[in-house]
Amino acid sequence: MTVPELRREHGSLRALLARPGLVVAPGAYDVLTARLVERAGFPAIYMTGSGVSISALGFPDIGLVSLYEVCVRLEQIAGAVGLPVIADADTGFGNPLNVLRTVTELERRGAAAIQLEDQEMPKKCGHEPGRTLLPVEEMVAKIEAARAARSSPELVIVARTDARTTDGLAEAIARGRRYAEAGADVIFVESPETPEEMRAICAGIPAPTLANMVEGGRTPILPQRDLADTGYKVVIYPNSLTRVMARAGQRLLDELKRAGTTTGLAADMLTHGELWDLFGRREWERLEAKFVTRKQS
Repeated sequence: MTVPELRREHGSLRALLARPGLVVAPGAYDVLTARLVERAGFPAIYMTGSGVSISALGFPDIGLVSLYEVCVRLEQIAGAVGLPVIADADTGFGNPLNVLRTVTELERRGAAAIQLEDQEMPKKCGHEPGRTLLPVEEMVAKIEAARAARSSPELVIVARTDARTTDGLAEAIARGRRYAEAGADVIFVESPETPEEMRAICAGIPAPTLANMVEGGRTPILPQRDLADTGYKVVIYPNSLTRVMARAGQRLLDELKRAGTTTGLAADMLTHGELWDLFGRREWERLEAKFVTRKQS
């Protein structure tokens, strides 16, 4: 008997990239949100650094999360789902030597892909002002270090550039091309501002490209069909679940404070059984029946 709730076999993101169609990876920040993504039938998960910072530390996305905290959360998520997980590793937490360790640690904990960005530390959210960039060659060295550190060719390296906002579209595309030449498998040009810019990115970079859909951010929110037609291969929705879960929590607590009961929002909740089923209740009951010896009364 296998124990699927304790031993997860993960799908391959590289295999998904080789197939036709857009790879849709909603953002998750913990096991609950990752299980929701898996149950909904999506092919991959984006473990959002912003969501980890908010949920684990109570800090906004301003570069305060550490490698240790990312490792802990990744190990939890990858251990609870069978989907490939794209791990947001920010800047790699330092120079190329730090990147060597970052990639080694995250791959060991179940990452199917690791995203590195070309901001200087401390990094900022890609839709906020005040970002500063590394020289191109420093980021190239990080990509080369990431490739050297991975133990399996299945591990996908995602290289992100924030150059669009700081240096313009042409520089962002030039950096994307250079990062692809250095061996990055997927190129993520952050915060293009029009559909025309998005088409130019996909046309100008000879590698699979990633679109970042941030509600209220700098980039237009396009339907997935339009993203695929534009030329994107991967799309992430990093904070959509984070935001909707926070809003639902606000509504619940406001109702509890106002009415003195939660019954007014009961229809918006999973039932007790539905919540437990999301986490493998039936499998655990079978295991209990097989292995747990009950005392006779």
